[in-house]
Amino acid sequence: MTLDDRHATTHPFPPLRTQDLWLRPWDPESEADVEAWLRGRTDPEFARWNTPLNFTTDADSAREQIRASARSAAEGTAAPYCVADAATGRPLGHLGVNVISRVMNTARVGYWVLPEERGRGIATRALTLVARWALTDLGLHRLELDHAVGHDSSCRIAERCGFPYEGTLRGAMWEAGRHDAYRDMHLHARLAGDPDPDPV
Repeated sequence: MTLDDRHATTHPFPPLRTQDLWLRPWDPESEADVEAWLRGRTDPEFARWNTPLNFTTDADSAREQIRASARSAAEGTAAPYCVADAATGRPLGHLGVNVISRVMNTARVGYWVLPEERGRGIATRALTLVARWALTDLGLHRLELDHAVGHDSSCRIAERCGFPYEGTLRGAMWEAGRHDAYRDMHLHARLAGDPDPDPV
């Protein structure tokens, strides 16, 4: 049984591919996937710019978070993808279409890339692929992308992928590592009718 077969019922969204990337479900039974999730979410650069509701502390919490993401997919409220090498399936990072609203046909996209894989355009290529799918096949009208003020690389990725800057939201996200203090964030968004960005 293939990975796609194992997760067909819990991850109803299709795998997505480019020539060198394979966006597939995360597998909680795969030690490589669990290890990649743990490293990605405990990386100091991730922690500097992101404060998740539930912190990842060890392999058990990583595995449970992967399972929780599969449940969100099954419920249709998120489309979480492991960004993997197309040839080997080796995890490179994560990209999620989150907070999917079928009332407004909107969602919010987020991503991270493993430290050793940064600088190769992986986030840009994966985001371009997912945005095109979300705004066509998934039927969304608006896809939002937000990040902490000061995270300049995320600003550049957003712009390259056709998500123009729309404004600064005051006190709209948690401070790094805290759930009791807030910081400003930049909001970017792309609409279904926006032109495709230049090829990447």
